[in-house]
Amino acid sequence: MSLVVVGSMAFDAIETPFGKSDKIIGGAGTYIAWCASNFTPVKQISVVGGDFPQAELDALTARNVTLEGVQIKKDEKTFFWSGKYHLDMNTRDTLVTELNVLGDFQPVVPESYQDCEFLMLGNLAPSVQLSVIEQLKTKPKLVVLDTMNFWMDIALDDLKKVLAKTDVLMVNDSEARQLSGDYSLVRAAKKIMQMGPKYLIIKKGEHGALLFHENSVFYAPALPLEEVFDPTGAGDTFAGGFIGHIAKTKDISFENMKTAIIVGSALASYCVEKFGTERLREIKKADIETRLNEFVQLASFDIALV
Repeated sequence: MSLVVVGSMAFDAIETPFGKSDKIIGGAGTYIAWCASNFTPVKQISVVGGDFPQAELDALTARNVTLEGVQIKKDEKTFFWSGKYHLDMNTRDTLVTELNVLGDFQPVVPESYQDCEFLMLGNLAPSVQLSVIEQLKTKPKLVVLDTMNFWMDIALDDLKKVLAKTDVLMVNDSEARQLSGDYSLVRAAKKIMQMGPKYLIIKKGEHGALLFHENSVFYAPALPLEEVFDPTGAGDTFAGGFIGHIAKTKDISFENMKTAIIVGSALASYCVEKFGTERLREIKKADIETRLNEFVQLASFDIALV
């Protein structure tokens, strides 16, 4: 059984108050694969143009990422996004979006991917996400979906179809409010889970993440960092750590999802330290364990009521 990851593989150009990058490797699928492959083999579904470096594909293959489901359109260009972050690093302006090969992407699930036990649907058009679900002959043990406000604006009906087939939804707090139409995150979570997901993860950036399931709520803090250079892939990195841990342990209980959120948060805290995927390429398992211990200390306390 396997983990299948669906998501964009792209070029980014990023400017923050602390620096500026030239065109670098990005894309939700790329970040997820780099992170999840710390824990389990990955089967990737995506599309790139002929301009996507072979060295990048080889680096993923070396990480035990199978690329049979990655289409290479040699005469076309890879998806490109450019953005500029404000001083608070939570808001950004999109400067350039070039869909290129992503504009008419029709995913094809290879036969060798039909053993999919865990499906991670990175942020893409809901119609693409739904296509992958429908091509799988057997329902995965767990379907995790990441989406954003853009799709709520232009493809809400398609998104609702995907939500009906989703087990875990990941959104940020503003997206949860938009999708539910409710400012209270607790009420918003209840409304969203009525749309299909059994679990809801609400990401709050530097303020951590919330996990909802039925009447239970878990809060995971974010690690305070001295420097944040590039938050672009933090959410995708979080998703990669989360699904990587779940796929490794094969445990989809609420208790294990708590641990998976901490794993995802730990990896995301590394991701933001450098531009693009650079930091993710450097860290080893010992680094992940060190950061996980820091999270344990951050959220651990003893209390005596007198």
